[in-house]
Amino acid sequence: MYWAEFLTVALIHLLAVASPGPDFAVVVRESVSHGRRAGTWTALGVGCAISIHVTYSLLGIGLIVSQSIMLFNSLKWLAAAYLFYIGIKALRARPAAAGSDEMAPAPALRTPRGAFVAGFVTNGLNPKATLFFLSLFTVVINPHTPLLVQAGYGVYLACATAAWFCLVALLFSQQRVRAGFARMGHWFDRVMGVVLVGLGIKLAFTELR
Repeated sequence: MYWAEFLTVALIHLLAVASPGPDFAVVVRESVSHGRRAGTWTALGVGCAISIHVTYSLLGIGLIVSQSIMLFNSLKWLAAAYLFYIGIKALRARPAAAGSDEMAPAPALRTPRGAFVAGFVTNGLNPKATLFFLSLFTVVINPHTPLLVQAGYGVYLACATAAWFCLVALLFSQQRVRAGFARMGHWFDRVMGVVLVGLGIKLAFTELR
């Protein structure tokens, strides 16, 4: 009965999640810099953060945030500050020691918790995600759709997001891909730093509409 609505939600979500943004940049950086395990944990963090957006959308809290400039701006500046923080850290990457290119360096130690938190915070604090899920649950999904069915949509969105970014992590943690990025050494980190800082600036100037 709700298949048409579900397919619409799934299609809109696919288009949104496939669009490069902070989540994509963080997963790629973790995967290239620290390997598949870290990238996968980051992807899972992003997926779990989706459940937060779904929950407050179902409870109507997202509507309050969208209508409050102060709350929206607080969330926006927190997200922008976090992107600035990890971006600046990447920009400060130093060149490898002379002669180290003869042997590929071991990936820097990255705990599952640290990788998970990076993905969770990046997505959880993104006000664009707040507006996306709010519009999804108020415009696309019929308000008369049973709450249990809407919650089912939410479970799908969280799992689909995690699965997508796990695929991204799998791709960018491949040995050939990592080796290619490794040849660029610290320049890769610096480029990703520029991307993250740029996303932070873009986010900081996001206006509530």
